[in-house]
This record gives sequence, C-alpha cells and structure tokens, in this order.
Amino acid sequence: MFTKQELAERLNGRFYLSEMTKDEEQEAKESGLVVVYGQSDDLVELRGAINDELDMYDGGTIYLNHDGVIKNECEDEDCPYFQKQLEDATQILAVWGDDHPSLGVQGYSWSFRSVDIPDANMFDIFDKDGEKYCRGFIFSMEEIKQ
Repeated sequence: MFTKQELAERLNGRFYLSEMTKDEEQEAKESGLVVVYGQSDDLVELRGAINDELDMYDGGTIYLNHDGVIKNECEDEDCPYFQKQLEDATQILAVWGDDHPSLGVQGYSWSFRSVDIPDANMFDIFDKDGEKYCRGFIFSMEEIKQ
C-alpha cells in the first residue's frame, strides 16, 4: 500500500513513456490512489483507482465522481443530465503548454491542478533529453466530492 507522498516520491524523475509499471498501477488502485499525467500532445492518463485515457488536445477540465471520469453520453454539450452531473463533480484542470505562468508552473508540456483537491501530491516526468515534460498529480479517491 502506498501513500500519495510515497508514490509521488517513487514516480518523481521518471521519463516519458516510463511513468508507471503495471505493478505500481495495481498498488495505486489497491491504495485508493489516482495518478494523473500527460502523454503526447493530446492524451491525459489516469491510473490506479481510476483507469482511463482522455483525449485532451490543448488541455481542458477533467470532471470526476466516485464512479470515475464523467463523460457526456448525450449528443449535445448542453444536455441537462450531463450539466447536472458536472455541478457536483470534482474538477482537475489539465494544462497543456508552458505559456501559463499565472498558474504557477512553467516549463512543462503538461501540468495539473485542482481547487477541489488542494492536497494532491506532485511529481515530475522528463523527456528523453532530460527536459521537464509533465508535472503529474496524485490524489486519493477519498478527496473526490461526495
């Protein structure tokens, strides 16, 4: 079993496409933890207690509840059912690009933050040249809004 801090320390300094092993994903799941990180220029990975991959070209907002990622099953973005689910969702902002100094993180292709999860643990992933690539985000399922 991992704590968020232990897992963040273990993942910190890893390289792009070698972020987590299958064993670490399983142990994160058993610990009730979710690891969020970016891949490529359009994918966000969630591993552990939530296992999902989101197409997020240019970043966006991830909406979560205790069942996982909230996805719009309607054909319309204005669907009242979908909008109602979002009202009670925990939100994580996925930021693509390093041109967002006002958000407090510079120099990363991907970074994540959430007002709803203030105690998330962060870790850094590097590209093959040793440059900063992603500031990952770890939270506990207990931190998701009820």
